[in-house]
Amino acid sequence: MTEKLLLLFTAAYMFLSFSCIAGKITVTVQSGDYERENCVVSADVSRLKLPASPVVVLYEQTSDGLKKTASQLYYAQDGKSVLFWILSGKTPAGTTRTFIAESKKAKPSEDAMTIEDTQKALVLTKNGRPVLQYNYAHLDPPPGADPAYGRTGGYIHPAWSPEGNVLTNIQPRDHYHHFGIWNPWTRVVYDGKLYDLWNIGDKKGTVRARSVEETHEGSVFSGFTALLDHYIFNDGTEKAIMNEYWKVKTWNVPDGFLWDFESHLTPSTSLPILLEAYRYAGFGWRGTPEWTKENCEMLTSEGKTRPEIDGTNARWIYVTGDTRTGRSGLLFMGHPENYNFPEPLRIWDQNANGGRGDAFINFAPTKNRNWELQPNEHYVLKYRVLTFEGNMTAEQADRLWNDFANPPIVAID
Repeated sequence: MTEKLLLLFTAAYMFLSFSCIAGKITVTVQSGDYERENCVVSADVSRLKLPASPVVVLYEQTSDGLKKTASQLYYAQDGKSVLFWILSGKTPAGTTRTFIAESKKAKPSEDAMTIEDTQKALVLTKNGRPVLQYNYAHLDPPPGADPAYGRTGGYIHPAWSPEGNVLTNIQPRDHYHHFGIWNPWTRVVYDGKLYDLWNIGDKKGTVRARSVEETHEGSVFSGFTALLDHYIFNDGTEKAIMNEYWKVKTWNVPDGFLWDFESHLTPSTSLPILLEAYRYAGFGWRGTPEWTKENCEMLTSEGKTRPEIDGTNARWIYVTGDTRTGRSGLLFMGHPENYNFPEPLRIWDQNANGGRGDAFINFAPTKNRNWELQPNEHYVLKYRVLTFEGNMTAEQADRLWNDFANPPIVAID
């Protein structure tokens, strides 16, 4: 090695060592091919020399100098330290923004995103307004219904709009087994036998919440990880054949309530599980009883309206309907890494429920294809949801989906 190369190597080593000791790194965010607006971004900041109780402060480099940016540190299951923040405002396509992340003693910012534990459920809030409620306690069926329609948690209800309108429904008389937003499977083959964990009134199986493993609060997001077990019933016995955990995060974006839902599935025995093709199963939503064919509209990423949607595939689908405050809606987005993406949809059209046309939407990855889950393997389905006031356009939905499916490129310098 020449003297010049040795000096350059030494200087680079000293710079990197100093950066780590100082607890400071530079983060660049490239918008890529899409314009961004108040987009969720994250960076692996494990290179920072973090103390036992770290506070990471984030600044953006602007023409007016350094601007402090709200951020939140998260320890991932793989041991990495991940910093989350919102790429505020509009960021044109093909542009770059630069940030400085620093580990330092600082007063933590006031939490905008919080969780209340009612001892029956977790209520996630944004600036004091409820966003969604994850239920983990047992709920008996309505009076007069078969006890089999009771369920031990593992569902989201209510999910609210920003103005406080409840956009979900549970245990309606027409379908006692509908639970707001939930994620069971309909045709489950285990050890050569067929079971149904969706239609729990058939008494062939169910899904039960087991525990809440962790919760998070902060200035950027609140969230939780919850464990669930998928049970089959057979000749008076029951057996857990699949473990699931949900990772849910709600984001502190300016407009609407934005939240992520991840389902992680693993067979819990030495036998595989076959999720047989069927017309509905998986991530489902039963809408508020206020919405019928008279006041509810739907549109998909493929331009399909409600009479055309059922059985088609889509990246996203939104629904809007009349509420006490005017009009509210939900946008459901599927991730490109999901099985059978773009996923087939199961919806109810205007003729559902004797012509009432109640609102039901289901991303059904096994609608037209079997899915075999092998022991010791890990399977993930990811969705993002926005509840909003007013109306939605296809252009807005495309932008939001691109933020989810094709996020900005983040690099550590």
